[in-house]
Amino acid sequence: MTDGAATGGDDSSSGGRPSPLEPFRRFAALPGDVLVLSLAMFAFSLGFQTTGRYMPVYLEALGAGSLAVGLFKSVGDLISAVFPYPGGAVSDRIGSRSALTLFGLASTLGFLVWYAAGDLQGVAVGPTSLAVLLLFAGLFLSQAWKSFGLGATFAVVKQSVEPSRLAAGFAATETFRRTAFLLGPLLAAAVLAAYAFEAGFRVLLLVAAGAGLVGTVAQHVLYDASGDSIGKSFAGVETLREDLRRLPEPLRPLLVADTLVRFANGAVYAFFSLVVVNYFGVGVTLPVVGRLPPASFLGVLLAVEMAVALVTMAPVARLSERVGLKPVVAFGFAVYAVFPALLISAPTDGVDAALPLVGAVRLSAPTVLTALFAFSGLRFAGLPAHKALIVGPAEAGSGGRVTGAYYLLRNVVVIPSGVIGGWLYGVRPALAFGVASAVGLVGVGYFLLRGKEFEPAG
Repeated sequence: MTDGAATGGDDSSSGGRPSPLEPFRRFAALPGDVLVLSLAMFAFSLGFQTTGRYMPVYLEALGAGSLAVGLFKSVGDLISAVFPYPGGAVSDRIGSRSALTLFGLASTLGFLVWYAAGDLQGVAVGPTSLAVLLLFAGLFLSQAWKSFGLGATFAVVKQSVEPSRLAAGFAATETFRRTAFLLGPLLAAAVLAAYAFEAGFRVLLLVAAGAGLVGTVAQHVLYDASGDSIGKSFAGVETLREDLRRLPEPLRPLLVADTLVRFANGAVYAFFSLVVVNYFGVGVTLPVVGRLPPASFLGVLLAVEMAVALVTMAPVARLSERVGLKPVVAFGFAVYAVFPALLISAPTDGVDAALPLVGAVRLSAPTVLTALFAFSGLRFAGLPAHKALIVGPAEAGSGGRVTGAYYLLRNVVVIPSGVIGGWLYGVRPALAFGVASAVGLVGVGYFLLRGKEFEPAG
């Protein structure tokens, strides 16, 4: 796809069909600074993926209610939306290497703060505990590398790679990041199979802190800062307002639909883990591995979700070249929308089903959950087409700043979704998940009616 074009289109030896190992071969041929950055991204992503999806369960274990869990999600969204701007300013002032080292140490410290919170559950602070407050404080630190450091990571690739190979540079870092998305939940599943949840999760926090420290030291020692350049800082709110006013008209229906779908997902995203671990509360027995408790089984489900995403993303992107971008994006939106309702309505004791070539069978609850999370992985299949649908009119109109304004506006609007979802979940879990799917389906319908089709950019 794009990567091949960016690197001159050289495929593997299999008759012009790209080899699954091609991204890794391109990775090995890239400049050293991008290799270092990719390894650091892998280390931090591994830390995030072994802990992030389990934080709602850990919050509840330390005494937090559903509203606090939702607030934790909203605070994370706030950090992701707001931190990149000051992070970019810091990077411009002190250089990419120093900035990434600073942010890496902050993230590592955040994992350690989360670890320390487990010893302070009994210290009351008003209606909550010091442990829960430390989890929130640790969130600001742990997010530093991937949120504050976003601008710095882009700068490293841009400064290190020739313009003709820029796509390959970003593809290499993304490949290693997504690999950590797959391995992280599997590591969590293994650890939580060996320990009770709270003890096992604290082990994972130490693993995450260790990975963060290794990534920080590696990027500081191996990264060549001689090529650092000083970029331009954010020009202010007026610039953002101008970018939003200049948003191409065809992009507006996509932004509205995307925001509705993401708001719906954000309302219940933090509670997917709680539903699997506490509502279903089912484990699974695997050959060779043995019995996995519910929290460990969650790691397997998350790995299945990401495996489906990795397998389907490329072929679905190629399919979009035949059928158009809009149908593929609409399909991804639809998966986002219906998954919450499907998950909360799945029977906890299994379901009878009629399968082609097999006939009537009884599907156990673990089998149903595995199928649902595999289905959820299909939402990632529409991401390349979604990005192409954004970039197309942005390039034709106002350039890259319009794309940035699109994402910033969407992410800011989504911030309250976690708190709203937490309140609804406290009333009744099925209400929160049902409302989320309803809002998501409104976004899908709006996009089908008003969304515009574009040729993929490039």
